[in-house]
Amino acid sequence: MDLMEIFFISLGAVVVLYHVVKLVLFSRILFPKLWFPLSKSFFTSMGEWAVVTGASEGIGRAYAFALAERGMNVVIMSRTRERLDLVAKEIGEATDQTVKVITTDFINENVFSEIEDQLKDLDIGILVNNVGVLPGVVPSRYLECENLDQMITKVINCNVKTMAKMCKIILPGMEKRCTTISLGKGLIVNISSGIATVPFPYYSLYAASKIFVERVSQGLQAEYKDKGIIIQAVAPFGVSTRMVSYQKTNIVTLSAENFVKSSLQYIRAGDRTNGSICHSILGWILQHIPLKIFYAECVLHSLQSYIKNQLKKSQPPKSSRSTAALENQTYL
Repeated sequence: MDLMEIFFISLGAVVVLYHVVKLVLFSRILFPKLWFPLSKSFFTSMGEWAVVTGASEGIGRAYAFALAERGMNVVIMSRTRERLDLVAKEIGEATDQTVKVITTDFINENVFSEIEDQLKDLDIGILVNNVGVLPGVVPSRYLECENLDQMITKVINCNVKTMAKMCKIILPGMEKRCTTISLGKGLIVNISSGIATVPFPYYSLYAASKIFVERVSQGLQAEYKDKGIIIQAVAPFGVSTRMVSYQKTNIVTLSAENFVKSSLQYIRAGDRTNGSICHSILGWILQHIPLKIFYAECVLHSLQSYIKNQLKKSQPPKSSRSTAALENQTYL
């Protein structure tokens, strides 16, 4: 056997090994319970309390319910007192867990000192940074966004600043716990977006804000992993919430409850996950579409038209349309 044959056999073996490894890694997405098992006490071992921002509806409400069902007391935060009180009552009656309500509007500048005061005496083991603003339900060009100056401020305050500030408030307690307990505990889940997978026209501002969420999450995980603290960015695609006028659920667009149930199975899957099998496949497809094709005007217009049609089919109340972009559910 000459050197050329040895070279090609070795090259073939490397290629086969590469694809076997890729297949094994992909199987982890298909079978999260097998690859990333969680004990019954996993969540309660983190601490007594979980804090969920944007918890009055949608994904945030679903996380609050799911964590209470797993034995956590929960702090739910949003800007609408009526909805929060209703959610608190529902969680308390369904789970017998304690629910603390904090009313705040994360779009405003100076809300975090008051939040910190209300949280300072709690043993917080889990933080879910869910609150987020979508500039518009229908994707559009940057300059076509209504009240663009105000929307820039809202997106930065709500999607960027709030996540960083809440981590600043909660992380010190988790780090302190690591020095007093042999196995340091803490979990932070930061809700990103599947559209942040690539630079995404028509969602430019929103996608950029979610890239910030992902990079900070991944950096913090590298810093705090050795202390036993899990920090993960969760990047869903379609989830049926009021932010998107409750589009009908299907294999791609999941209900908030089903998405959260799925995403909790991936808590130990790394510093970033799409949270479900179908959304992981969508993310893989999006990464492998040539950007020149994806950025073609006809493709973007087709996406815009598709979303408009879906919204028409869902027939949301008029009041929901006018307030959807200001509420605290994360869809993309």
